[in-house]
Amino acid sequence: MQRPALSAVAELLKPITWFPPMWAFGCGVVASGMPAEGRWPLIVAGVLLAGPFVCATSQAVNDWFDRHVDAINEPQRPIPSGRMPGHWGLYIAVVWTLLSLLLAWQLGPVGFLAGMVGLLLAWAYSAPPLRLKRNGWWGNAACGLCYEGLAWITGAAVMAMGELPDGRSLALALLYSLGAHGIMTLNDFKSMKGDRQMGIASLPVMLGAPRAAQVASLVMAVPQVVVALLLWHWGQGWHGLAVAGLLAVQLLMMKRFVAQPLARAVWYSGAGVPLYVSGMLVSAFALRGIVT
Repeated sequence: MQRPALSAVAELLKPITWFPPMWAFGCGVVASGMPAEGRWPLIVAGVLLAGPFVCATSQAVNDWFDRHVDAINEPQRPIPSGRMPGHWGLYIAVVWTLLSLLLAWQLGPVGFLAGMVGLLLAWAYSAPPLRLKRNGWWGNAACGLCYEGLAWITGAAVMAMGELPDGRSLALALLYSLGAHGIMTLNDFKSMKGDRQMGIASLPVMLGAPRAAQVASLVMAVPQVVVALLLWHWGQGWHGLAVAGLLAVQLLMMKRFVAQPLARAVWYSGAGVPLYVSGMLVSAFALRGIVT
């Protein structure tokens, strides 16, 4: 049987997409207020689980079940291009799922449960019969929850030896998950042609590019406003002001994005999203100042 090159396997697993859940896990670690001493093996294992395992699994699953869509939108991808022959894409998705579960088991009950939930969302997003990505509202919500909220909560819980974080940490994790819904929409503008042909109702397909850009911007901005207000309410005014400042820059960039969403979605994803995730870390340090 013809085997794919290692370069094709790496491309299938999309390392560039691992950063958001790894970052969110790190934010959860910071927000926990717990010292890192003596917990570094757990931290490293959690970061690996969030990125090179669970997120990589989601990419492999998505590429396999999206191979017909990618043949239209991105024919150079490993599966539609033939560089990932036969059923190798599916085999890798299954093997990476099992490896992820094995690593999650090393993080104790809470880590294993979080890994299970993340993997279930990954398969539900792409695979029939659920295939949540067929609806932009549900699919992007699943991704946002998995990439941001679940990873944040897992990082905080692992540091607390299995205890769930307090309500403030859960609130921030949920808010940044909601905002990530808009970030996920940014990825859908470049895929409109294939999505429309294959019956995938992403937000740009459902609403049209201009309206989808407005919705994505609003969904990204509103949770950050709430975060800034909460930080101020919790006595972390400077951190709240920092989050508001980062949002102000994003709003200026959103104005340009909304004016030409098809041309600037990739630009905003690369330039605006780093400001969003920087606010996450600022919020995590704010919470650390409260709980320590």
